[in-house]
Amino acid sequence: MPPLSGVKDVSEKRRDRGAIVAERTVAEEYLAGYAPLLLDACGTGRRLTRAELDARRAEGERAAEANLGLRVLVRAHLAEARRVQESLTAPQTAGLLAVVEQALDAFTEGFERAPQLAVRQEEAARREFIDDLLYGGSDLGRLAERAERFGLRLSGAHAVAVAIGPEPYGDGYPVARSIEAAVHARFGNRHTLLATKEGRLICVAPGDQPDVLAFFAKQAYAATDGGRVAVGRTHPGPGGVVHSYEEALNALDLADRMNLEGPVLHASDLLVYPVLARDRQAMSDLVETTLGPLREARGGAQPLIDTLSAYFDCGCVAVEAARRLSLSVRALTYRLERIRSLTQTDPGDPRHRYTLQTAVIGARLLGWPDASS
Repeated sequence: MPPLSGVKDVSEKRRDRGAIVAERTVAEEYLAGYAPLLLDACGTGRRLTRAELDARRAEGERAAEANLGLRVLVRAHLAEARRVQESLTAPQTAGLLAVVEQALDAFTEGFERAPQLAVRQEEAARREFIDDLLYGGSDLGRLAERAERFGLRLSGAHAVAVAIGPEPYGDGYPVARSIEAAVHARFGNRHTLLATKEGRLICVAPGDQPDVLAFFAKQAYAATDGGRVAVGRTHPGPGGVVHSYEEALNALDLADRMNLEGPVLHASDLLVYPVLARDRQAMSDLVETTLGPLREARGGAQPLIDTLSAYFDCGCVAVEAARRLSLSVRALTYRLERIRSLTQTDPGDPRHRYTLQTAVIGARLLGWPDASS
């Protein structure tokens, strides 16, 4: 009786031979036309044509998509080449190596290209999904199905945060990658989506996880070197993402027009502005009637509007408003008196204050007086 180790060695050799035979059987599917190709090229002494090389690349792509190992496929090609060599004359054999090299190079190129193509297709599908998600340009039921593939469950409520910086950002930018890595390292898979859109950084998170958006805002502010982040309100369903995204964009636009301070803006804190701007004609009439006389001031209306803005933002505290405007208290007081004289309304009088402050907000929203000139 042979020793057990010998039995084991024999068994392993048989298993290895069986595996090799199985590999060859599978690989033969991707060698179709390979042997006749070698015979014809070597028989005529020619190089492979572009069409023949493209065919080998296509076979390489198919093999990669079938998850076959490249080593197995290369061995199968070489074994087939050895079999072809046996039927060639000596002069014909001289060109075999060059033809095999051409064929294998094309095959491996296709094999390596397949994963890259798959990645590009995945990126394209992700980009298309993000466009449909943020613009609402797709069937909502179908959109919810596609969302599962990217880790979102649109049956629940979601909120969106949008970050901007001094430059536009894309998916492959270091800033975008660092923020995504930080969020995933902190929270793992919490059914969130991080992306970029039109140069902005986007984070979509379930509505019951405000800590994710808060962390994203902190990371985005730091990574963009002092950028600004706006967070939309939480809304339910697939359409809720679009709604929250639009709120975040509007908040960023308002912050720019209204000179709002702070690195993080919440749409829920800015709801009064859309209400004021809803009747544009009425707001325009209020601004023109209340602030129109300020055009008569030396230097125009803008310096006095800036004075009112600072004064109201400081709670009508003259000392703080003067500091913000880099003016002396005396100079600020003079400006306020000039405003009272021109408009016949007193910024310090509670009866006039609301009208003046609303008109100043309207001027910011409308871009007045520049937009009216």
